[in-house]
Amino acid sequence: MKIKLLSVLVDDQQKALTFYTNVLGFIKKTEIPMGKHSWLTVVSREEQDGTEIVLEPMEFTPAQTYQKALFDAGIPLAAFQVDNVESEYKRLVDLGVTFSMKPTPMGTVTLAVLNDTCGNNIQLYQVS
Repeated sequence: MKIKLLSVLVDDQQKALTFYTNVLGFIKKTEIPMGKHSWLTVVSREEQDGTEIVLEPMEFTPAQTYQKALFDAGIPLAAFQVDNVESEYKRLVDLGVTFSMKPTPMGTVTLAVLNDTCGNNIQLYQVS
């Protein structure tokens, strides 16, 4: 069993694509028009054949409720590993990204939580 896809709920696919590529640094892997929305995925520059993030449109009302509840509670929808959370934090702050949690050591990891502008908290983490 392997993990190949991870869905991230987004309120606007094109806004999400811009944020996940131009700000976070992922690259677009797939975009297949499917009516009003697309099958839209991004991948890590370092692992282009690795796990794809599906930028999943939220047309399903329970998904909207779930996303809002997670966001309001400060719970990240997804977590992305980085080599240096402090430098990534500084780079993203310089790009105008809002963080609800600055880099914080927690045992063998350092965590930070950002707002992806599409309705989600996203956790960045560095393993010590």
